[in-house]
Amino acid sequence: MKLVILDRDGVINYDSAEYIKTPEEWRAIPGSLEAIAELNQAGYHVLVASNQSGIGRGLLDMAAFNAMNDKMLRALAQLGGRIDAIFFCPHAAEVGCACRKPKPGMLVEIGHRFNTALAGVPCVGDSLRDLQAAHSVGARPMLVTTGKGEATLAQNELPPGTLVFPDLAAAARHLTA
Repeated sequence: MKLVILDRDGVINYDSAEYIKTPEEWRAIPGSLEAIAELNQAGYHVLVASNQSGIGRGLLDMAAFNAMNDKMLRALAQLGGRIDAIFFCPHAAEVGCACRKPKPGMLVEIGHRFNTALAGVPCVGDSLRDLQAAHSVGARPMLVTTGKGEATLAQNELPPGTLVFPDLAAAARHLTA
């Protein structure tokens, strides 16, 4: 089974320092939805693994989170694409849960649910914590410089073997070449 794991905010859609809290605030990064459709057409099962501490902080509720994801999935379906599953951590950082990236819990759960080892599975993110989580489970970290990606790259602390792309469209072209 060909899997690819994507962070959401900053990779698929624009991010905000104030959090994305409503469907109206959710806006796809140009080319990202087309990139997901391209990955699907190449036989990839696309999964999302996203920290959503705004839920734990009370900035948005599950209804708003689900409405944002519905908006994303509907827009994607219009392009012939799909996301096979959305995994998320609703906890604020201070909770200390095992599922919040950079901890590997969310990715370990993906491996269990899809009954597959994550060794070599591409994981695309825009933050160091996305890449660290991927590296910790043997997945292949891929940084996009959208969202927080430029700042992440400037930290010069990428896990070994991290590939860097300007956006999800470029990462998808690399994976489907």
